[in-house]
Amino acid sequence: MIFHFKFFDFVPARFNVALMMFLACWVNYMLRVNMSVNIIAMVPDVSTTTSVKSECKAIATDDSTLYNETVITKKELRQPEGVVTFTWTAQEQAYVLSGYFWGYAITSVVSGIAAEFWGPRRLVFITMLISALLTLLSPQAARLHYMVLVAVRFVIGLAAGFLFPSLHALVAHWAPPAEKGKFVSALLGGAIGTVVTWSLTGPLIENFGWDYAFYVPGVIAAVWCLFWWFLVYDSPVQHPRISDAEKQYILEAIGDKVTHESKDKKVVPPFKYIFTSFPFLAMVILHYGSNWGLYFVMTAAPKFVSSALGFNLTSTGTLSSLPYLARMIFSLIFGAIGDRIVRQNVVSTTFMRKFFCLFSHVVPGLLLIALGYTGCAPILSVALITFSMGSNGAATLTNLVNHQDLAPNFAGTLYGIANGIGNTAGFVTPLVTAHFTKNGNGFAEWRPVFITGASLYIASAGYFILFGTGDTQSWNYIAPTEEEEDKRPSNSSNNSNDTTVTIPVKT
Repeated sequence: MIFHFKFFDFVPARFNVALMMFLACWVNYMLRVNMSVNIIAMVPDVSTTTSVKSECKAIATDDSTLYNETVITKKELRQPEGVVTFTWTAQEQAYVLSGYFWGYAITSVVSGIAAEFWGPRRLVFITMLISALLTLLSPQAARLHYMVLVAVRFVIGLAAGFLFPSLHALVAHWAPPAEKGKFVSALLGGAIGTVVTWSLTGPLIENFGWDYAFYVPGVIAAVWCLFWWFLVYDSPVQHPRISDAEKQYILEAIGDKVTHESKDKKVVPPFKYIFTSFPFLAMVILHYGSNWGLYFVMTAAPKFVSSALGFNLTSTGTLSSLPYLARMIFSLIFGAIGDRIVRQNVVSTTFMRKFFCLFSHVVPGLLLIALGYTGCAPILSVALITFSMGSNGAATLTNLVNHQDLAPNFAGTLYGIANGIGNTAGFVTPLVTAHFTKNGNGFAEWRPVFITGASLYIASAGYFILFGTGDTQSWNYIAPTEEEEDKRPSNSSNNSNDTTVTIPVKT
């Protein structure tokens, strides 16, 4: 018996695809960030340590629950009796936390190619299901040995590395140019996943134990896989329930830039042209600058809010999630603005990509510089972090979509390569932060951290403005084989009735 999800047939198929992409990012981040909170309950801190005192002695507040001059970093977590805990060292905990990201960086490079060969629908389903099952097995892995848990997290990271390049391959086939901003904005659903995970994990741990902080996300991910399989297809051509009108609209809007080929016809990406392309290099550099800011907020911002600003841990968790919310909200706004500009056709794609680098990279960089000089205004500091990250939501119109411009036929491959390189920022950012703050957490120590991030933001934008473009590259177009050329009628090279579209060489 085939379940057709008739309810979803009342809405456009591309809306279902975009919604499932948003939820895919949400679920992916639930499985990614849960360990950073779970490990606090798995390895209780029996010591009591304090942070450095705030440099601003004159600050006073009546609300002692929000801001303390000296912040206690130990926080008691209530758990049911009998819950197993561990005595892992700080180094062992670091291995557990980093295992995911090592695996994630490895597969990010090749995942785009895999998505284009095997199809993003199937690849996302398999890898997300693997991640869900391994998340469910994580408590048992931890009880065996911490290195077993490290191995499990490493494999989850390997599987997760296939997600975003696969989703970008879907965008190339499903998003009409006038709606591409909204589709790319859907890829920032991980921000909501982070906030929801950090909000739910505490109550789950306190009421049921840390095991359930793995079980609940794992079950949610497994259920999501079922909806994904029945609602998402690799292209409008392959979707069995899409209306003819919607299919025609999407194919005509995308035009000849994308090949909606059958599953049996695959093309090897033109790596020689990709790696010698200055526009592609400019996109990679722009993406790296954006990732540096993203990983700074993910890894260093909580420490800065707690240690340098002096907020207690309860407030730190809430305040550290604000930048993610801001980035999500701003991305929707910028995405809508970009779609409107495309519909009105008032400026070129290249101009739009370069102009919005001011918002996605330059403004966040300037705000980070300002952050180093706001020591006596902690609320202002939090606001600057939030708006710096929020302004980076304009990345939906710059580095998160430029690969779609350059070569939509190989969008997954391009994004996979760029994201694999960009994810190295996740390893480098903590090292840079640790280097500058090894002797203290005052603003004098943190200022170089902010300036380093700001420099990468602004320099990467400058390079893209000089060498980047929004024009489709000639190597995107797939030349027909000699056999196909011989079979093609001389007067029907662009036959719109073919369900398989073969793209001619661009002249």
